[in-house]
Formats: sequence, structure tokens, C-alpha cells
Amino acid sequence: MGGFMLEKDVILSKISIIKNCLNTIHKVTALNVSSLDDVMIQDVFVLNLQRAIQAAIDMANIVISERGLKLPATYRECFHVLHTNGLIEKEIFNKMSSMVGFRNIAVHDYQQIDLDILKSIMEKHLKDLEEYYSVIYTLYV
Repeated sequence: MGGFMLEKDVILSKISIIKNCLNTIHKVTALNVSSLDDVMIQDVFVLNLQRAIQAAIDMANIVISERGLKLPATYRECFHVLHTNGLIEKEIFNKMSSMVGFRNIAVHDYQQIDLDILKSIMEKHLKDLEEYYSVIYTLYV
């Protein structure tokens, strides 16, 4: 049982990272998509989104490890393992897979990030991260 409390603390710390990243995005952009036309604001948005997605991936790996599930070979597969084990719904799996796809482009090929994609993420998908961490949180309360 001691390990479980430690896992919960780590999960809470990852949730805190996601919340902080989303708060920074809110502060800097006021969630106004036209703010992303400014390259410096774009950088803050992308960096904080990357950090939040990485924390979400870390959370998935903590759950997988703690439950002794099949170890994923890729970041996207982390969410697939959670889904196939009934821990997240297919819809959340799909949303988080898309987030990992964005993260991979942001990390490896920054020039390829399309402004329209950033604006779409701001308008429609920031809440996906909140939905995801809420579901993971319920596994630990």
C-alpha cells in the first residue's frame, strides 16, 4: 500500500504540471486565437503544450507500471495500453494520441507546425488534457 500513496503523489504532481502549463497558456494568450499570430506567444503556447503532453504521457506510464501492464514501445502506445485495459475511453485515447502526434512534431520538426493546427488546439483541444487527467485522477481517489 505504501507504493500506492507514492504513485498518487506523483500523479498529483503531474496533474499540477498540466494545470500550470494550461494556466500559463491562458495567461499569455487569453485564449484568443489571434494571439498566436505573435511568434513569441506561439513559442510559449507550444512549449507549455509540450510540457503538459509530456506530463500526461508520464502519468500513463506511472499507471502502466503500477498496474504491471504491458510496457508500451511508443508514447502513443501508452494511451492504447490504458484504453485496452479499460482505464480510459476510446474517445480519450484518440484525443491523447493526437496530442502525442502534435508533441512529436513540436519536438522533432518545429518548422512543420501549422498555425491553423495551433489555433485549433487552442479552441478545441486544451480541455482534452483536463478530461484526461480527471479520469486518471479518479483511479487514485
